[in-house]
Amino acid sequence: MPFQKGNKLGFKPQNNEPFDKRPICFNVRVGVREKLKTVPDWQERLRECVDKLLEDMDKQ
Repeated sequence: MPFQKGNKLGFKPQNNEPFDKRPICFNVRVGVREKLKTVPDWQERLRECVDKLLEDMDKQ
């Protein structure tokens, strides 16, 4: 059964800003993936790190 559009049980971002539909993928060292998934709220924290990295680039 397909997932119906407009379903209230669907994923909702914590902020009102929509995410890009194309994910960023990169390789990590062996074991990092499993360790990363144990960190609470790791996806949002990683997004914040990327934003800070981009801010630092703008300052240069």
